[in-house]
Amino acid sequence: STKMDLLHSNGVLIIQHLQRDYRAYQDFLNFMSHVGDPRNIFSIYFPLWFQLNQVVGTKMIWVAVIGDWFNLIFKWILFGHRPYWWVQETMIYPNQSSPCLEQFPITCETGPGSPSGHAMGSSCVWYVMVTAALSYTVRWKDKSAVTLHRLTWSFLWSIFWIIQISVCISRVFIATHFPHQVILGVFAGILVAQAFEHTPAIQTASLRMYMKTNLFLFIFALGFYLVLKLLDIDLLWSVPKAKKWCANPDWINIDTTPFAGLVRNLGALFGLGLGINSEMFITSCKGKNSCKISFRILCIAASLATLQLYNFVTIPTYTEYLFYILSFCKSAAMPLTVVALVPYCVHSLMRTTEKKLN
Repeated sequence: STKMDLLHSNGVLIIQHLQRDYRAYQDFLNFMSHVGDPRNIFSIYFPLWFQLNQVVGTKMIWVAVIGDWFNLIFKWILFGHRPYWWVQETMIYPNQSSPCLEQFPITCETGPGSPSGHAMGSSCVWYVMVTAALSYTVRWKDKSAVTLHRLTWSFLWSIFWIIQISVCISRVFIATHFPHQVILGVFAGILVAQAFEHTPAIQTASLRMYMKTNLFLFIFALGFYLVLKLLDIDLLWSVPKAKKWCANPDWINIDTTPFAGLVRNLGALFGLGLGINSEMFITSCKGKNSCKISFRILCIAASLATLQLYNFVTIPTYTEYLFYILSFCKSAAMPLTVVALVPYCVHSLMRTTEKKLN
């Protein structure tokens, strides 16, 4: 439509301005784009928070998974273009003189562009972290504590918005999103996170509940895709555009396709359910050692170190279905490691040490 073309063309002007005048901040902006990567939720934020507060850690995974699932559905409904291919195909520029937008190794996302998954994932998980941190200070009653709570409130929400704005600017700078797409992503993420402030049932969910949720999310997404395909609407229309207009074919990654994100999130949710409902979790995280600061610190350090090893596990991409299966297994292994395997090993080590000392 004319209004959408105008919105896109104004967005292109903003991208050109950022790429021209913010060149000195390129490394920082690329870093902030990585900060907003939803995969960091499972490998960095979750292991930190789960060992500090299991309620917050559990909520974080649910918010991340459901938020990313909604992001996928919205992407399929909105059919949002990405700047790096839109400028090559639009007819609004005279004499086919399309603007030149620089691309980067992280530019060539293959899914639709609206809303931004990075902005949505970043806002929802940081919203959970900020509200969790503030929940500790809101209980303070005396006058000096109330003042400290207000200062903490202002400081944490300032940090929240600085990070969200930085992530948004970074995604626009690398020409993978238009400004309106990142703004929509931020507020959609906040809405999802806010919804889970009133969903205490996730803290007592059984493994059966986790499996039912996984099955529903998968069947709904797959059914939505197949129904529209029968209506001759291809929801993977963005993949060939990305392959056609990406400056470097090596920058195209199957891990950015819509179904790759769905499988990754379903694996993470299943791994969390498996871990929380396991005997190893009950023995270690519900035992007497769970209250010890040393136990939690060791769990955090061991979890972060172990999860970094998963980065060295490369999944073969020559067969798409095999990639999805292995990606599901890898994603399930990460929260299972944090929730059950590492705490159980630390618990066993501490118990053995205590016996030797006695």
